[in-house]
Amino acid sequence: MSTGPVAPTSTGPVAPTTARPAGPIVLVAHGSRDPRAASATRALVRAVQAERPDAQVRASFLDHTRPGPGQVLRALEAAGHRGAAVVPLLLTAAYHGRVDIPGAITAARVAGLRMPVAVTDVLGPVGGVVDELLLAGLRRRLAETGAVPAETGAVPAETGAVPVDRGAASTGVGSAPGPVAPAADGIVLAAAGTRDEAARRTVDEAARALGELLDVPCLAAYASAAPPTAGAAVAELRERGARRVAVAAYFLAPGRLYETACASARAEGVVAVAAPLGAAPELARLVLARVAAEPAARYTRT
Repeated sequence: MSTGPVAPTSTGPVAPTTARPAGPIVLVAHGSRDPRAASATRALVRAVQAERPDAQVRASFLDHTRPGPGQVLRALEAAGHRGAAVVPLLLTAAYHGRVDIPGAITAARVAGLRMPVAVTDVLGPVGGVVDELLLAGLRRRLAETGAVPAETGAVPAETGAVPVDRGAASTGVGSAPGPVAPAADGIVLAAAGTRDEAARRTVDEAARALGELLDVPCLAAYASAAPPTAGAAVAELRERGARRVAVAAYFLAPGRLYETACASARAEGVVAVAAPLGAAPELARLVLARVAAEPAARYTRT
């Protein structure tokens, strides 16, 4: 979903421009008190940089961690860059995508930013379309647990990925890798959760698409803000006849909500829990695909 135009400020309006900015890529993560989240974002920066060695790729955070997107954009402009692309590291276009990121650009304008900025779509479904790279990343993480077969011709495991736990479920970052987990006959797509109904519909879209890809039933579940919980979704799949349910993590990084969802699912006896997407190669390529596509919004000074 596209973000709307940035609202005018007291120092002059911010208006769309037809000039497409070229130059650095600024990834904007939500931010977390859990240091593993920032580490995962920086690992994704490295993965994107490896795919595009000619581009400058920078991490930024909306909360809890620095630098913020405005700080990064102003530093890039001060270094002589004439434009930048901002990529929201978000799987739904809820409040953070619609309000926080445009607000950060507005604040940067107030602080003196003048170069054009293009904001891409989020990484999750847009216009009812679930990108195949997102689905491939989710499949990769599930395949690392052994609960589903790996995609034929898949890229080898990436350097700098969020690690998959080798069987110690207490860590909360993945479980039961390799041949340990039996093949899943049901999948729960566990997400953070949002009160935004439109955003939840996109998680449902991702769950349906993942289920079609793997040819098993797949239900969306949430760690907060909305039902069902991951445990409730596991129970519903069991009522439908599934006996070997695995959890796919609709998370970009580990943290409290990821662990909440994992704990809820494990309480119902799932066969495997996948790690967050982290720096999966497919996610790095999705970031670059969003940059290459028509931006969701372009902002410049008038």
